[in-house]
Amino acid sequence: MGSYGWRGRLGPAVPVAPGARVDRFEIFFDLVFVFSFFIITRATALEVTGGALLHALLVLAVLWWSWVVHSVVATRVRLGEGFVPVLMTVGMAALFTFALSLPHAFRDPRGNEAGPMVAALSYTVLRLVHLLLYRHAVRDSPNERRQLIRFAPEVVGSTALLLVAALLPPRIDDLFSAAVLRDVLWAGVILLQYGTGILAGTWGWGVASAEHWTERYDLILIIALGESVISVGVGSNLLGQPPTWPAVAAAVLGIFFTAALWWAHYDMVGPAARIALHVAQDGPRVAMARDAYAYLFLPMIAGIILFALGAETIVHGIADPNVPPSEPAHGPGVPLLYGGVICYLCGNMLFQLRTLRTVSWTRVGTVLLLGVAIPVAERVPGLAALGMLTALTVGMVAVEVIVFAEGRQALRKLVFEERASHEAHEAAWRARWHEQPEDRDANG
Repeated sequence: MGSYGWRGRLGPAVPVAPGARVDRFEIFFDLVFVFSFFIITRATALEVTGGALLHALLVLAVLWWSWVVHSVVATRVRLGEGFVPVLMTVGMAALFTFALSLPHAFRDPRGNEAGPMVAALSYTVLRLVHLLLYRHAVRDSPNERRQLIRFAPEVVGSTALLLVAALLPPRIDDLFSAAVLRDVLWAGVILLQYGTGILAGTWGWGVASAEHWTERYDLILIIALGESVISVGVGSNLLGQPPTWPAVAAAVLGIFFTAALWWAHYDMVGPAARIALHVAQDGPRVAMARDAYAYLFLPMIAGIILFALGAETIVHGIADPNVPPSEPAHGPGVPLLYGGVICYLCGNMLFQLRTLRTVSWTRVGTVLLLGVAIPVAERVPGLAALGMLTALTVGMVAVEVIVFAEGRQALRKLVFEERASHEAHEAAWRARWHEQPEDRDANG
């Protein structure tokens, strides 16, 4: 950016090198996404209806696209170096404001123009920050500049549709028509965004560091899993009353089945997919990064939010001293809990299919058993419904540990050898820093 002005004093943007890892500012930025996931869950939990779930998924899809754009920018410039953190802090504030406005984005359109307008404007600022940073990063690459132009209609169109969704519905007298128009406009934003990602293709793009890309998405997924635990604990009011044995048992079961879902991705599928992305190069690497991570992580995140809502509903009933322990879980708790886990596992199976070209029969069997178990779980006490889910997910993990023992051992050996080789190379390279100048000259 030159050696003058505030950008010159702060330092230039630093490109992402092959083999780079996630920097600290990226994790700092993720805290706002964590808050956004929490807000979506909390706003939906106030009244779990079909409309509320639809709105939660619409907001999540728009929010996730901003995460995808954010991760694309982070493949080109280090977000924590030079002048970049200044702009990213502006984007962070915009995202935080967007998250704060989400609970009001889908309320009665009449007299509720402020909430949707704040959401639209803050989202526009966030997208502009990403656009400016990426445009700067590709200023010397004609191919990538041309590819960026292909995404210009999406940036303009999606922000314009959100602004129309904020301004037009409040001016329509019929409440139903206003709400339908607003929902259709948000759905149009999603179709425009994800459709553009497919139509624009992979030409002109690049993923310099497969390690960085996979680590970014693995971190956001584990953060979402952790946020689901927080959501259940806070939303179920377990902190506001003396614990009971059923409530403690429900909390323990919640940790167990969440840990099983963590294991489902991070034990074998995630590490093997990371290697597969390293092996792929150029266009195939970009296509895999887009399909498997940018697109197929979305149903996994959606599944986490859904089962967090279901678990919260069920645990709330278990912890309520006025509800008999033998009372079955009423309302949408069981379908949300089991359906969310099914959504998560299906997304993970599609991810596995796209990256590894395989599908585990254990996952298929578990999804089928979960579907069959829903009617049964709706007729038993809430604690028993949680216990059934935990037994199925932990059982899946136990079966995979036994059946795929040879494959797991081979994968871990490969990863260990890779890490050892990488550490040896880094140690040898950094040892040169301690050599005397004449030694470096002698060694070339």
